[in-house]
Amino acid sequence: MSAPRAFHAPTGAPALSFTTLRPWLAARFGGTLHRVALDAGSDCPNRDGTKGRGGCVYCDVEGSGTGAAKSGLDLAAQLAAGIERVRRREPDCGVVAYFQSYSNTYVEPARLDEVLAVLEPHLERDIRVVALATRPDTLPDWALERLARLAERVEVWLELGLEVADDAILAAINRHHTVEDFRAAVERAHARGLLVVGHAILGLPGDGREGARRTAEMLAESSCAGVKVHQLMILRRTILEKRWRAGEIETLDEKTYVAWLADFVERLRPEQVLHRITGDAADADLLAPRWELDKNDLRNRLEDELVRRGTRQGSSARGAR
Repeated sequence: MSAPRAFHAPTGAPALSFTTLRPWLAARFGGTLHRVALDAGSDCPNRDGTKGRGGCVYCDVEGSGTGAAKSGLDLAAQLAAGIERVRRREPDCGVVAYFQSYSNTYVEPARLDEVLAVLEPHLERDIRVVALATRPDTLPDWALERLARLAERVEVWLELGLEVADDAILAAINRHHTVEDFRAAVERAHARGLLVVGHAILGLPGDGREGARRTAEMLAESSCAGVKVHQLMILRRTILEKRWRAGEIETLDEKTYVAWLADFVERLRPEQVLHRITGDAADADLLAPRWELDKNDLRNRLEDELVRRGTRQGSSARGAR
């Protein structure tokens, strides 16, 4: 079955050489949307012993999320507080309810029902998008069916980590899934009409510039509607921290990352929306790389690099003319 209706760049958007999320959201929803990050207290199979222990080598103890569930703040309170916070910034904005931490379909059916029920009071008034982060190997049919029913009422984005298009590197970084697992998960999500946002990390140990290109080609082939990509970051309380301190791991500098990112963007499909092109972390948690660039600087550097090359997003995609 073909992929569902994808993201598309809005008419009249700034003439960047790549497709970004904010103008698309404004055109699609008629205004600004702000993300509210939520922690449903989920887990991962490579943390609880089902597949492994310790999690992905780059992932901190909060599962790349807020840690709010461990602090005792229940999900309804997280959502209410998040909506209040973004509404103080912009009273008329819409909300992306983003279940960020760990693998949010790695739960029993009753628990996913409980989690989704928390959204119910806010679906008609506040929430315009529900986004769930999970793994391609923890996506049972019953979960897809529930999300498909939810998608009849509100837009649903399923965020899936590919990270790198190389099974050997996926094993080395403790992901415990394969490229084929990712491909199959995207196809199954598309068959139920869900939009997929694929994740990638550039600069993982053992993965070079050609690897970054292969990962982009895999994401393009899968027809993910959106893409999140960022540089490898060394965070405190991760498996990689010890290897980095021992001098075994190097991270990308700004110039190298921009060059690799341009390669990556050139190989995506033109219509795929870049939700993120760089990562960030709390200053107290981030060990490396320590860049001077902020998100706007990086976006401008990427645009400058593509202009210098005379290329744009999709110009090196398979089948591009």
